Amino acid sequence: MKLYNYFRSSASFRVRIALALKGIAYDYVPVHLAKGEHKKSAYADIAADGLVPLLELDDGTRLSQSMAIIEYLDETHPEPALVPGDAIGRARVRALAQSIACEIHPINNLRVLKYLAGTLKVDEEAKNTWYRHWVRTGLEAFERQLNQLPAGRYCCGDTPTLADCCLVPQIFNGQRFNTPMDGLPRTMAAFEACMALPAFQQAQPSACPDNEP
Repeated sequence: MKLYNYFRSSASFRVRIALALKGIAYDYVPVHLAKGEHKKSAYADIAADGLVPLLELDDGTRLSQSMAIIEYLDETHPEPALVPGDAIGRARVRALAQSIACEIHPINNLRVLKYLAGTLKVDEEAKNTWYRHWVRTGLEAFERQLNQLPAGRYCCGDTPTLADCCLVPQIFNGQRFNTPMDGLPRTMAAFEACMALPAFQQAQPSACPDNEP
């Protein structure tokens, strides 16, 4: 299979983590969002939404949207499972994952930031303040959710889940924009536990072939 992705894309990062946790081999196909490669015909002709990641299966089937891709991988490669076996556990993991994927990420991704700067003429500091505000607000809510759950090494229990696949990329991007991470003990403990694992290390942006300073 092929994974079309951008090394700094947190959505792509989520899928790389899931693939690494499951030990699934794939071909890495870079699509440089900052250079507009996602808008050129070579990629736009195969990606209906013009976004990354895009997973192309061996039979040519293409899947978009990171959460849907990870759910597909979990259903077709069930070990290790990224969502619990019980309905309550699955709902809790998905709620945490969606707190990041649906609440924080959409208003802070690259195209939103470029619109703020390019179309609305927001200056660099104001744009970065916008970013840090929404990431910090979202992570504070994430921390409150974790505090309502039993203690575990990772977000939900003692094995990584879909929630961790979403959390780690968000922390990476938040740190890149100097978002304060103090006062988030359970969130940061889960992040650090994840980053001690080879799968998360292999999936991080610095390990990608298209990584740039």
